[in-house]
Amino acid sequence: MKSKLLKGLGAVAVVAGTALTLAACSNGSSGKDVKITILQGKVESNKQFKQIAKEYEKSHPNVKIEVTSIGGGTQYDPVLKTRISSGNAPTIFSLAGPADVKQFKSHAADLSDTKAAKDAQRGTLDEVKSDGKTYGLPFNVEGYGFVYNKKVFEKAGIDPKSLTTYAKLDAAVKKMDAEKGKLGIKGVFALPGKEAWVLSDHLLNLYLGQDFDGNAQKLYNSKTMAFSKNEEMKQMIDLQSKYSIKPVMQMDYAAQVNQNFSQGKAAMIQQGDWIYPTVAQVDSKFAKNDIGMIPIPVKGEENKLPVGTSLFWAVNKQKSSAEQKAAKDFLDWMYTSKAGKKDVVNTLHFVPAYKGYGNVKMPDPLTQVVYDYSKDNKTTGWAFPGYTGTPWDPNVAQPNLQKYLSGDQSWDKTVSNMKSGWKTQQEGNGSGD
Repeated sequence: MKSKLLKGLGAVAVVAGTALTLAACSNGSSGKDVKITILQGKVESNKQFKQIAKEYEKSHPNVKIEVTSIGGGTQYDPVLKTRISSGNAPTIFSLAGPADVKQFKSHAADLSDTKAAKDAQRGTLDEVKSDGKTYGLPFNVEGYGFVYNKKVFEKAGIDPKSLTTYAKLDAAVKKMDAEKGKLGIKGVFALPGKEAWVLSDHLLNLYLGQDFDGNAQKLYNSKTMAFSKNEEMKQMIDLQSKYSIKPVMQMDYAAQVNQNFSQGKAAMIQQGDWIYPTVAQVDSKFAKNDIGMIPIPVKGEENKLPVGTSLFWAVNKQKSSAEQKAAKDFLDWMYTSKAGKKDVVNTLHFVPAYKGYGNVKMPDPLTQVVYDYSKDNKTTGWAFPGYTGTPWDPNVAQPNLQKYLSGDQSWDKTVSNMKSGWKTQQEGNGSGD
C-alpha cells in the first residue's frame, strides 16, 4: 500500500496457530462483565499480546479478552468465515486490505470516531476506507528487504549498504558464494520456496507495484495487470534460488529464519523486521548485535525500503454496544495511552503507525532500520494488499511462481497465467480501471 506520509507505511503470520485466553477491561464500561473475542493473523506477536493484555487487566478487571491467532499453513479468511457462519464471530478481527473490507463490511464497524483512528499517521488508513467510513486500525508499519549477517559481510569485505543496484548485489553474492567455506556459511541466501507469500507478496510487490505507483487501491480496482517489470523480478528470483541453501522447495519459514539464518548458515535472507523476535529466541546476542537490513535493489527505486501496513484491527458491529465499546477502548488504550505506547514499541517491537510517539528509539536493529528509512522518506509503497485478500494470490500468483521456482514452468508462461488470471478475476468482480 502507499502511505502518503511515508509512501508506504504485516506481517504475514507464519507460525502454527494458537489460542489463549486473557483478561482485560474497558474504561467507561459498567460494572458488568463483558467478553471480547479476538481472531487475528499475526501469530509471531501472540506472546506479546498476552503480556500487554495482562498489564491492561490490572486496571480493567471487568472485561475478558480471548485471543486466537491464525497462521502457518492455515489461511486466515476461511477461519474467520467459518467463525462467522457458525455464530461464533469474534468481536475483533483482522483485515488485510481492500478485498477484506469488501468481503467483511457487513461485520465491520466504522472506527472513525476512535482516538486511534484520529491519531493514525497520514495514509495508513487508506486501504480500509470505503464510503467515507474507516473500517480498520493499523497494527503497525513494517518494512522488508534483505536481512543480513554483519559478521559474514565483514569477513567478505563487503559493505551491505553499497549494494544499491542489481549489478552490485550480483557481484557481492558471487564473491560470498566463492568464499562460503572461509565465511562459514552453507549458502548466500536461504530462499523458502515452500512459503509462496515470500515471492507472491513481498518480492512481487517491488516489480508489479511500480505499474500502480505502489498503491494498493489502484491495483485492486484495475482490470488489467501490465507487470512491465517482470523480467527484473525473474532476475532476482533466479539469483536468490541459484545461491540459496538447498533444497529450496523444501524450505519453509522456520528453516529459513530459525535453522539457517539465525544459526549463521546464510549470509542474508529476504524477510522483514517482524522476524526479530524469532531470531532473538534462537540467539539473542546474534539478534541484538549482528543483524541488519538493506533494501532489495530495484531499478528506479534504489535505496528505498518497502514500508507499509498489511494488517488492521476491525470491530464487529454485530456485537452488543457494550462489547463494541470495550473493544474500541482496548484498541485506543493500546495505541494512544502512555502505557500502551510503551508496549507497542518495547514489547511488540512495532514501528508505530500513529502520531504522538515522538522521536522514539526502536528496541531492535531491524525496526530501527524501518523507522529510519520512514523518517527520511526513503520508502516505496506496498501495493500487494490490493491482491492478497483476493483469490488471485493463493489460486494464481502463488502456484504459478512456485511452478517456475521448481523448474516445472517457464517464466513466460508464469507471467502469462498471472496476467490472464487477474483479468478473469477482475472481469468477474466488475472492477474497472
